[in-house]
Amino acid sequence: MDRGVVLVTGGSRGIGASVARAAAAAGWAVCLTYHDNAAAAATVVADIEAAGGVAAAVRADIASEADVLAAFAAAERLGPLTGLVANAGIVDMKSRVDELSVERLERVLAVNVLGTIICCREAVKRLSTRHGGSGGAIVLVSSAASRLGGAGEYVDYAASKGAVDTLGIGLAREVAGESIRVNVVRPGKIDTEIHASGGQPDRVARLIPLLPLGRAGQADEVAAAILWLLGEEASYCIGSILDVTGGR
Repeated sequence: MDRGVVLVTGGSRGIGASVARAAAAAGWAVCLTYHDNAAAAATVVADIEAAGGVAAAVRADIASEADVLAAFAAAERLGPLTGLVANAGIVDMKSRVDELSVERLERVLAVNVLGTIICCREAVKRLSTRHGGSGGAIVLVSSAASRLGGAGEYVDYAASKGAVDTLGIGLAREVAGESIRVNVVRPGKIDTEIHASGGQPDRVARLIPLLPLGRAGQADEVAAAILWLLGEEASYCIGSILDVTGGR
């Protein structure tokens, strides 16, 4: 199966790494970006290649336009781009809004909002029939925090993911007639390293009693939803927001 190339941002760990492996197994060549963990990215690439797939990794700060352009160039060296999974995102330490610094806000919004929009811009330039492309799919990775609000912890992160939801709806309607499908996946409490990066490595375990399913989600479960939206099986899904939250 040759489905072209998918660019997966933040593909060295967690949900992004699961998406990269699953996309390769489903027939895409995969270009993944990573921010600082080159060893983790190399492991994902090695896993894909060992299974007979095609993959490459490129270091990129998604908040940097130059880095995003370099990532798309690296993806196109593998073949024609047919998909984007805009997964890269960050969370900072637990904080109330009245304790937030401008520096923190600028960084969270730069990565989670500005970077995602830039990635979408570049994907549309390559996929849209308006620009001579053959179409494709974009999946944005948001968070259930966008509707839960993140009170007392990550309101800034939640707000940034609310912007991602709106981006997905608006962009989907803008480019649907240009053979691009855009959809959003909203993970809930997923057992990945992002909680440790926010200073709460035990966060998932603490919140399990609040989850109707009684357990945290796994990265592979979110990846399966993303892959479905990325593929032609979801050919009539435009501007959808798919919650993968265990009922929360």
